[in-house]
This record gives sequence, C-alpha cells and structure tokens, in this order.
Amino acid sequence: MPASPADSAIYRDLFADDETARLFSDSAEIRAMLLVEGALAKVQGEAGMIPLEAALFIERCAREVLIDPAGLARETARNGVPVPAFIAAFRKAAEAPEMMQYVHWGATSQDIMDTAQALRLKRMLALWSDRLDDLLTHLADLAKAHADLPMTGRTYGQAATPTTFGALVASWGREVLAWRSKLAAVQGEVGRVSLSGAAGTLSAMGDQGAEIRAGLAKALGLTDPGHSWHAERSGVIGLAQWMAGLTASLGKMGNDLILLSQTGIAEVAIAGAGGSSTMPQKQNPVGPSVLVAIARQVAALAQVITGAGVHSLQRDGAAWFTEWMSLPQICILSGRALALAGSLAQRLTPDAKAMQAGLDADGGLIQAEALTFALAQIMPRPDAAEAVKALSARVRSGEGGLLDLARVLWPGLDLSAGLGTAPAEARAFAASVRR
Repeated sequence: MPASPADSAIYRDLFADDETARLFSDSAEIRAMLLVEGALAKVQGEAGMIPLEAALFIERCAREVLIDPAGLARETARNGVPVPAFIAAFRKAAEAPEMMQYVHWGATSQDIMDTAQALRLKRMLALWSDRLDDLLTHLADLAKAHADLPMTGRTYGQAATPTTFGALVASWGREVLAWRSKLAAVQGEVGRVSLSGAAGTLSAMGDQGAEIRAGLAKALGLTDPGHSWHAERSGVIGLAQWMAGLTASLGKMGNDLILLSQTGIAEVAIAGAGGSSTMPQKQNPVGPSVLVAIARQVAALAQVITGAGVHSLQRDGAAWFTEWMSLPQICILSGRALALAGSLAQRLTPDAKAMQAGLDADGGLIQAEALTFALAQIMPRPDAAEAVKALSARVRSGEGGLLDLARVLWPGLDLSAGLGTAPAEARAFAASVRR
C-alpha cells in the first residue's frame, strides 16, 4: 500500500476523492504557481515596477508553458522548496532571458506557494459547498418523510424512550448545517493572498509593496490581508479544525448507521452494502465504517496541523514542511467523507417493522417513563415511580406487557405513548434547510 491510500490503485475508491485530490497534484500546484507569477508580473508592470512589455510577456507565458514536476525534484530536495527550480524551469521554457529577468520580482518562495495554495483551497471549498448543500437536502427529505416514524431511543446502548427516525436524521443534519454556516468564514481565512517578501517587509518593492499586494489579490480573486502572514497559520489551522469538526459529525452519522444496521437490530438498510469473501449472507456497513475511520484520522491530522502553527520568528521551514505533509491528506479524506455521506443519505431505508419490534421488545418497558408521568397525574410522582418499578418487575417475570398490565390496574388512564418534540424537531430541521 502506498503511504497515502489516495495514491493507491487498490484503495483510492475507498478513501480518496478524485475531485479534491486533483487540486493537490503536482501539476495542479505548478499550474497555480504559474498563475500567481503571471498575475504578479502583470500587476507590477501596470504599476510601473517592471517594464510592461516584460510583464505582459511573463503573464502570457504563465498561461502557456508546461513544466515537468519531476524536473524539480533534485533541486527541491536541496533547497527545501520547489520555487527556485520552478523559476529556473519557467525562464528556460520561455526562452527570453531579457523578459524573464523580471519574473518573481521582489517575491519569495513562500509568497508563491501560499498564494497558489489559497487558489486551490478556494476551489476545493466551493466544491464542498455544493456537496454540503446536497447532503443537507437529502437529510432534510429523510427527516421530513420519517418525522413520525417511531423507533427506540437508546442511551448507553440501552433502550431509553421512544423517538422517531426523522428526529435522529435531524440530529445528524443539524450538525452539518452548523458546519455549513461556518464555511464562509473559513473560506475568507484561507482565501488570502500572500505577498510579503523575504522577511515579511516587501522591502524589494519599496513604497509600492502594499499596492502590489492589493492588486495581486484582486487579479486572483483572493482577499488582501493587509499584512504579511508567513508565520501566522491561523487560516490553515482554522480550516483543519473545521474539517475535523465536520468529519466528526459525519462520523457520528456513520457510527449510528453501523449500530442500527447490525444483526439483531436491523432498523436501517443500506443499499449497496459491502460483501464478505467467505460469508455470502453478509451486508457489511462499509460506507459508514469509512466515515468513522476518516473522522478519527482527520482529528489526528488536525492536531498535527495545529502543532505546526508554532513557527519560529518570521519563517520556519520545519513547521511549514509539517503542514505540507498533512494538509493534502486531511483535505482529500474530508472530501471523501462529504461525498460518501451524500451518497449514504440517498441509500438509507428505515425498516418500520423492525423499529416497532424494538419498541415492543422486553414487554414494552421502553414506555416506563411515559407511564410514570401518566400516573403522576393521579398520584404523587414518587408513588408513581415505585408503582411502575414494581410493574416492570412483573413484566420481566413474564406476566405480560407493561401497558397491558397498566390498563388492568388503571383502566381509565391515558396510556398513549408520546413522542415528545421528536416529530416537530424533524420537521423544523427540514424547514431550516429549505430556508
């Protein structure tokens, strides 16, 4: 297996997301760096910092030249960054040394790489925005359709009180909706241009530095932070923590589906479940298991990226390298989780008969709380609790169902099982998504 499953011909369809992974390929990185260099030259040319003829030539070449990623490997290993080799290859491909002497004027490697990364992260989050909306739409449809479908509510793995399947779906969806509401802020944090020069002062650009940075941001459709941020990694850290939170919520959905589809409960069926090499009867919840595994891995990688935020002074190679090793993986895994959750939401089918069987199990003891509060209308609540406790013991001894025994003892009591706020919460979630 390769170091990353996303690069594996065997495992890529299980853990990888091609649309997200394409943004982290070597070719995508080079193309983004070319766009940055071309835009920078054009802005500088228009501002009179470099000859306009050279600037327009560089900008045109940046859209036309092809650079082999493998050709940058040796120098990258020596320099720690690919930009020196990239600039050399760019100049060679352009075959115009007089013009190309002005490429990369006053910028530093991290400016080009961080801005190129911002361009790719912007595209990634736009892709994910659509996926989040699709996922929420499917969850809203499920919640509304099954708002009144009763099922066993479980705490600590034990039957507690009745709820509805729609309410459970809404509990998944509300968390996703909360992460969706934070997306714009995350996009703003990572969609920033970086143009700071060698030590964050833009000294090579004189008094035009701030003007050039603002122009570059506008040309690339990014925001201008108004300052250097080489060693300030709050944007990347915020993105990593957002991904960790989102995948944790999707992992919770996956974990619930594993439990609800297990033998003996089988309250939810998942179309297209996985098979076994030796047990033909198996329908393994592979997709939900992937969501759980990704949530755990993303949480760990988010910690690494947070730790990598500890930079030294103006720039820090070791901290920056740590970010490189982790960010592509966490993004590709998170993209996969989003795509998979959207698919699962369309392939879920609740089994009403199995859910009713769960409610009827153990003689209907799940109705004990409802019976206690019904009795509290005609006797003190402590007495009601003791009465239901004694009745529950009779149920366990095999004398009959809880509500059947209660009807004999208190024939006029209203024993209709209530679902509380569950149906309303399911419908409220569906309505909030549509709004």
